[in-house]
Amino acid sequence: MASKPIRNGLTSGIVFSVLIIFLALIGFTVTGSVLIARILGNPPSGNQPPAIAYFVIFMGLLGLANGALAAKPGEHEDKLSNTIIASLVAGALTGLVLGIYALFYGWLLANKIDPRTYLAQVSPASMRIFLFGQSPATAFIYYLILMTVSALLGGLLAFGLRRATLGRRLRGWFQKTSATTSGLPVVKQLRRSPYTIYVVYLLVAILLFFLPRAWGSYWNYIIGTVGIYVILGLGLNMIVGYAGQLVLGYVAFFAIGAYSIGLLAAPKPHNLMWNFWVVLLIGIILAAFTGLLLGLPILRLRGDYLAIVTLGFGEIIRILLQSDLMSPYTGGPRGIPNIAGPTLLGKPFNSDIDFMYLIFLAVALCIFITTRLQNSRTGRAWVAIREDEVAARATGINTFQSKLLSLAIGAAFAGIGGVLFASRNQFTGPEDHSLMVSINVLALVIVGGMASIPGVILGSAALKGLPEILRELDIYRLMFFGALLVVMMILRPEGLWPAKRPKLEGEPQKTPTPQQQAQAAKVEGD
Repeated sequence: MASKPIRNGLTSGIVFSVLIIFLALIGFTVTGSVLIARILGNPPSGNQPPAIAYFVIFMGLLGLANGALAAKPGEHEDKLSNTIIASLVAGALTGLVLGIYALFYGWLLANKIDPRTYLAQVSPASMRIFLFGQSPATAFIYYLILMTVSALLGGLLAFGLRRATLGRRLRGWFQKTSATTSGLPVVKQLRRSPYTIYVVYLLVAILLFFLPRAWGSYWNYIIGTVGIYVILGLGLNMIVGYAGQLVLGYVAFFAIGAYSIGLLAAPKPHNLMWNFWVVLLIGIILAAFTGLLLGLPILRLRGDYLAIVTLGFGEIIRILLQSDLMSPYTGGPRGIPNIAGPTLLGKPFNSDIDFMYLIFLAVALCIFITTRLQNSRTGRAWVAIREDEVAARATGINTFQSKLLSLAIGAAFAGIGGVLFASRNQFTGPEDHSLMVSINVLALVIVGGMASIPGVILGSAALKGLPEILRELDIYRLMFFGALLVVMMILRPEGLWPAKRPKLEGEPQKTPTPQQQAQAAKVEGD
């Protein structure tokens, strides 16, 4: 029946109408156009607005997504006619709503009303871009045409991709190639050899040695920031991902590490100028000891109560650091500048390349410790507590001691990250240790995949690397975090790279299909 695709089209059209108007109100339509211009190699100079053509491309991409969503087969049959109807309805509705909104913008401009009094991102320049530089009536027609045509193209493209066999053929080819390759004698011998993994480690080490020399200062700074957040993510993953304890004040341990190097290795406020490696050890011990002290009274709490208490602890640390009362001891709101860097055999680590090597070593050490703990009795106890604390206690696990250990080790990792962060930047202050740091680390753990080491690396690259590259998105960071978490919970609740669940003893193995058995026999015969 035609009513079902029409209903799908109306739903998608309403969703995208509200979404695009919301993006316009927060100024992201202009930001998206600037990103398109940068991708195409023609960014606007200074604070100049982007060309209208890039705004058209940005809106066209949203129209394609609108049509693809409307054409997604749900209750209706996946037919070309239904796809066309749903896409046209979605595009026409979105174009109509945006056209009416363009008329409203035209009325504001005609009456010289500046909406920046209420919405800082809606400037007269952004309104003119939204009107395509034309009159409101002309913009109304443009929106009807642009959104309808782009939605129709998006629906047809989605329909074609669903019907295409190219993806299935490529998947089959990859599976066949993988089966053939894994059956080769050389590959089997490499898999059995105990030295293969060490050769891989050596190749990775050689690659990481040369990459910082080729990246340049800008990329070294970005990758270094990602590396520091990998360390923080591994530490919080130990608390949240393995032990299942929700901690929102993780930034406090990060601040303890950063201020350890700041107070002991900077000219002001105390002029102690201790050795970096000694201070690094002190920062790790102080952070871990603080985790123990904090955990003793609070780890008997669970869920939201634990999260609220740790959130308060993190805010207490930040407020103390920026208070005038502590200013003679911690530098106060101005922070601590001129923090000394490490030296090795008399050679100072002043360049970004040297710090990249140090961050790589720290990441490798944290990954090694995490892997060893993950495969140990302690790691299995953490997983048991995460799955069912009552059952874990019934099996004889000391749940309080195990949770306390996870908090102490996770805090120690944060101490490492704090020392490296402050020493690399040669500065630390209260604003570097806000609640946003805890949210960033928790978000990258959830997005990457809890209890997954590759997931933490992937989440750090996605949530810290991309925003550093695309600085225009910085003011929308919270919005993107919220939207990304919602999307991840719907599409991939286990994260981008979820951890493998251990198989139970006696769990039945999957029986290979006759086709797989025939393929394996053919490979063995060859």
